[in-house]
Amino acid sequence: MTMLLTGWMLYTLWIVLGFMALDFLVGLYHALRTKDFTPSLILSYLQDTLYYVFPLLLLAGISALDSTGWIVLTGYYVGAFGIALKYLLSLKSKL
Repeated sequence: MTMLLTGWMLYTLWIVLGFMALDFLVGLYHALRTKDFTPSLILSYLQDTLYYVFPLLLLAGISALDSTGWIVLTGYYVGAFGIALKYLLSLKSKL
């Protein structure tokens, strides 16, 4: 089974990964500025990738099996919106 990332799904995944990267860079800047750098900063983003991005990719993979064509896509977009909102609020609190 191949993964099917088409159109808006790909853009949505890039938005999620962009917010994650931006949040990481802001956190890294603050950690280096305050000289409080720990490996947990990097490990937390690896963990978030496993907990948040991997399920999106799993939903993208099973979207071909959805006979209605919209149930799995709705879950994908709601999940991606939640992740983007989480990182947007995290960025707001860091700035």
